[in-house]
Amino acid sequence: MNGITTGSANTGHSTAGSAGEGNAPTGSTITVYGAYGHTGRFVVAELLARGYVPVLSGRDREKLDAQAADTGLRSSPATVDDPAALDLALSGAAAVINCAGPFASTTGPVIEAALRAGIPYLDVAAELEANLDTFAHYADRAREAGAVVVPAMAFFGGLGDLLVTTAMGDWTRADEAHIAYGLSHWHPTAGTRLSGSVSRERRGDRRLRYADGAWQYRTDTPPTVEWPFPAPMGPRPVITEFTMADVVTVTDHLAIRDVHTHMLAEAARDIASPDTPAPAATDELGRSDQTFLVDAVVRANGVERRVVAEGRDIYAVTAPLVVEALDRVLTGRVRTTGVASAGQVFDAPDFLAALAPHVTLRTTG
Repeated sequence: MNGITTGSANTGHSTAGSAGEGNAPTGSTITVYGAYGHTGRFVVAELLARGYVPVLSGRDREKLDAQAADTGLRSSPATVDDPAALDLALSGAAAVINCAGPFASTTGPVIEAALRAGIPYLDVAAELEANLDTFAHYADRAREAGAVVVPAMAFFGGLGDLLVTTAMGDWTRADEAHIAYGLSHWHPTAGTRLSGSVSRERRGDRRLRYADGAWQYRTDTPPTVEWPFPAPMGPRPVITEFTMADVVTVTDHLAIRDVHTHMLAEAARDIASPDTPAPAATDELGRSDQTFLVDAVVRANGVERRVVAEGRDIYAVTAPLVVEALDRVLTGRVRTTGVASAGQVFDAPDFLAALAPHVTLRTTG
């Protein structure tokens, strides 16, 4: 299979966007909706580190005022039911990054505002239904407008999609893909809990999985199996068919019959327990001590390929993921327009290589 390489590949795809490749638009204004949230703060810090100028936006004026006072950045409050305020928040921005859950409430209004402003939209949504809605409702409109809309550009959704796309290499089809999350623990943010609650309300007693080339609703309990994580983790029990946003992003552009995501059983218990605390900062960057190993495996005709990613703090690593995506969109390093998953719109191996030192990669097969 293709290894992790640097440099842009000659893909044969046309390049969308007008910016020169590799010329980072330092000084560009980027609106961050939900800037005061746990992940939003990481995104703001990453934007500043890369020379962008964040505009702080979101629904809570008091939190925005406090954040603006701490950072010296401009704030522009806007609720999702106030199009004029959203338009003002995006005025003059080169793009918008939506970090505000529950995304079932925010994606539609913020995408609409981005389309009105004629700027790219990216989000970090992990909600299955919100991501499915984005593809279903905005694919045609974004493509016709020549707009770039990248949903789920985060640990869940974007990273898994990039790993599977890289593992596919020159394959055009596969029988199955598996993404197994080995989290040392999962201390959820308040936003994660709220988003999960909204998803459960929409889904009821049913759960979603993708098998035989189609989405399926199930009412049975997902089984626990042993997953052969590579060293140093080794075989561990996982909740299989623990369906996350990666299944939405992968199936949108790759011809794979069965796509499943699996969660380390211990981490699944953490997220399910109401007593699990929120993440606590343990370094100067604000990251928790959580570590992750993501094992992405694709199989076709009895052959297996695997790409493994390791790093620290699933919320913190979302910031370099979405800001790297933003940088590539603004510098024209994209393969398509419209609503597109990370692995479809970007050169996946090159993107993963650019994530060093945030993510360590290994490939086999």
